[in-house]
Amino acid sequence: MRDPRPSHGPELRRGSRLRAALASAFAALLLAAAPLAAQATGAVTGRVVDAATGRPLPAARVAVPGAARAASAGVDGRYTITGVPAGAQSLTVTLLGYATKTVTGVQVPAGGTATQDVSLSAAAVVLEALTVSATRERGTVSQALDAQRTATGIVNATTAEQIARSPDANAAQAVQRVSGVTVQDGRYIFVRGLGERYTTTSLNGTRLPSPETDRKVVPFDLFPSGLLQSVTTAKTFTPDLSADFSGAHVDIRTREYPSRPVFALNTSLGFNTAATGQGMPTGPSSGSEWLAYAGAERELPDAVRALGDFRGVPQAEINRAARAFRNVWTPRTGEGRPLANGGFSLGGESPLFGHDVGYVFSGSYASSHELRRGEKRMVVAGDPVRVINRFEGQTGRSSVLWGGVANLSTRLGGHTRLSLDNLYNRSADSEAHLDSFGELPDYDHPVRRSWLSFVERSVRSNQLRAEHRLFGGHELQWQVTNAEVTRDEPDRTDLLFVSDPEGRYAVEAFTGTGARRSFSELRERSWTQGADYRFGLGSLQVKMGGLLRRTDRGVDLRSYGFSLFGLSADEYLLSPEQLFDGRYAADGSSNLRIQNNSDGGRYQARDRIRAGYVMLEQPIGRLRVVGGARYEAWDLDITARPINESAEQAYAYRNGDVLPSLALNWKLGDVQNLRLSVSQTLARPEYRELVPFLQRNPVGDLNFVGNDSLRRSLVRNLDLRWERYPANGEVLSIALFAKQFDSPIEQIQIATSGASVLTFVNTERAVNYGVETEVRKSLEMLGGVFHRFDAFVNATVMHSRIRVGNAGRSALTNSDRPMVGQAPYVVNAGLTWADADRGASATLLYNVVGRRIVSTGVTPTPDTYEEPRHVLDFSVQARLGRAMTAKLNARNLLDAPYRQTAGGYDRLRYTTGRVFSLGLGWQPGR
Repeated sequence: MRDPRPSHGPELRRGSRLRAALASAFAALLLAAAPLAAQATGAVTGRVVDAATGRPLPAARVAVPGAARAASAGVDGRYTITGVPAGAQSLTVTLLGYATKTVTGVQVPAGGTATQDVSLSAAAVVLEALTVSATRERGTVSQALDAQRTATGIVNATTAEQIARSPDANAAQAVQRVSGVTVQDGRYIFVRGLGERYTTTSLNGTRLPSPETDRKVVPFDLFPSGLLQSVTTAKTFTPDLSADFSGAHVDIRTREYPSRPVFALNTSLGFNTAATGQGMPTGPSSGSEWLAYAGAERELPDAVRALGDFRGVPQAEINRAARAFRNVWTPRTGEGRPLANGGFSLGGESPLFGHDVGYVFSGSYASSHELRRGEKRMVVAGDPVRVINRFEGQTGRSSVLWGGVANLSTRLGGHTRLSLDNLYNRSADSEAHLDSFGELPDYDHPVRRSWLSFVERSVRSNQLRAEHRLFGGHELQWQVTNAEVTRDEPDRTDLLFVSDPEGRYAVEAFTGTGARRSFSELRERSWTQGADYRFGLGSLQVKMGGLLRRTDRGVDLRSYGFSLFGLSADEYLLSPEQLFDGRYAADGSSNLRIQNNSDGGRYQARDRIRAGYVMLEQPIGRLRVVGGARYEAWDLDITARPINESAEQAYAYRNGDVLPSLALNWKLGDVQNLRLSVSQTLARPEYRELVPFLQRNPVGDLNFVGNDSLRRSLVRNLDLRWERYPANGEVLSIALFAKQFDSPIEQIQIATSGASVLTFVNTERAVNYGVETEVRKSLEMLGGVFHRFDAFVNATVMHSRIRVGNAGRSALTNSDRPMVGQAPYVVNAGLTWADADRGASATLLYNVVGRRIVSTGVTPTPDTYEEPRHVLDFSVQARLGRAMTAKLNARNLLDAPYRQTAGGYDRLRYTTGRVFSLGLGWQPGR
């Protein structure tokens, strides 16, 4: 019987066959794709450099044998090869005139990027091809080689990797690890014991202006460590560097763009054992001080500015001006807050308008609080030595530092690279000081002092740079930089309280010095245009160039003294906020007086530098001879108006100098160098040192006055260094140096009709000489657990003598002595443990600076010395998973006191507490 249901047999069979065919095809695709999936790829990037000089080698061809992948190095020596099979690979690098090199064992991560720099040796030196391992090659082309082994002169460098392993929060803390470098006041650097006038600072190769009113120096604490690529310290002069350094030229390099996209975040919290959660003097905040911007109420009132020097001003106008001041005078008691900072960085390379553009955007923010505990200040004088001004108190400081970089770079073809580097940093220090006790010889009863200060600084730099590879291997580099710095100290208050027989304190309101308000503003702008041209004449390398730098600075310093007359004894006991709240400055009142103090004024400085140089480099076997000269013409015009003068005063300074240099570098084998350098440099007076008006300091401290007769100094330099680079990250060196100064500029005290004041003079002559050693060594030769340890020690022992002269201006206690700021020794040491596989490391750092003069005395007052202070810091970090890291920092573990002594007394003494912080970093795709 026929089944009534329709039959679908053929269709079902056809469907089954179709599904089977699809399944078979899918299986075949999977089988075919399996080798492709297993053959994951990554990228290789890096730089190709000359093994002898460290210069980039454009057009070098880098290939991966057997993978049909290759790339050519650009003008900066960078190359990137994509689509490289993951795993261990080899690179073959070729360039006409250089020996071919093959690097083996380059580990390429799947989906990631391996970094491998390569150094090539000239074919005239190495004829046969070379094969080396990746590990060995990384040791020969590390940043230490680029910055030190291949440098023309004597150079030391601190890199981003070293900074990351330390607890250093800014460039000032990072650079003090360099041999022979000391940091004063936490921000100003001295190299080989020489003052800051002998050190110049540049950002990405271009000179930075100074945001300080009284010195031409860059405070290094303005640069957060998270924005730094490296800090390089050149200690010998070559003609392509500015001639006005004799101690060091420090170049701060901001972050370079990475070869692969990177995004990172970091944050940390910490505390200071002396300040956090403790009572401390503070000042009332205004405006956006957490962003380092003072509020508008701190600005000099228009009603006060309009009255000029207050001469012949009617009482009604004085009263109106007094009411315009902010009624804030005395510190308050607050509580120190935790320390906090955070930052981010974003970088990589992306196509834009048909070009690959490298970029890095980075920013950071930090706030901190410090309390100077047990602060003692005094002035000593006489023979026998006695204390004439003595104070005991404490100072609270709240600081903010933030900044960012935005750097772009692109290659135009294989012969041009353009870079645009932008930086803006801003900082503020809010300081409150309160003395619990004080003595002054002019008063029969105890006195007290207080002051409130808010100082904000900023640095902006915009720089366009270009590198061109021209015909026949010629190279042209040029740059244009616009930079600006500011420093404002709006509405500083200084008070002096005097006690009566009953122990009650009242403001000293009769002389105009017991209640003061001060305002200072600084703006400095500079334009720098420079070019360098390099070419070869056979084996002779010629480098020449020129520079124009225009700097304009304007400074306005104003100080006002308040006096009150005709009050009762009880009224004089009122607080400053009551005395000056306007009740004694009402219309018709004649109790209050305001005067322009005799200190301060305004000046404008117009500084022009024109420079040109020629430098020749000739290899003779293993000897490299580098010589040449630089010519610098200096034009400085200053117009100044002291506050108590009705007319401006004009000063002009002109100099043209030829500065020669000769360096001999012997290559004593593959890893050793011997360097000899002789040169002549100069040191110019700083703007504020030339302006002859008085600058007043807190009552009881020494005031300062400029000297318009200063002239530039000449310095002759001799350096000899032997250095050895035995392995990756290892250095052994010893150096001898000597300097002879003609007419060096030195700070001295001079006696006046009142108290002594500080000034600067050209002394007769000085000499400075010493020995500098550095050792960086792996401890793996000790075996066992030591294979993960590295240690370093650098030490500088120095001696200087200065013959001051100037018998007509100053009767110095000691006219034949060390130079001011010259320490007899500096020692830095560190121990690092690192486990690269686990991403963990720990670093212990030590620093001490020998006893040095900070202020000279006038007979019979002794010189003032800063005593040695032992500093110990510690940092440990570990990776938490693939993207997270943790870091614990401990600074100032010994909490040794800061001390200045004179005649056996502590002229200044305080401690600042220990600082601990815990941070987290997040970097996806690590």
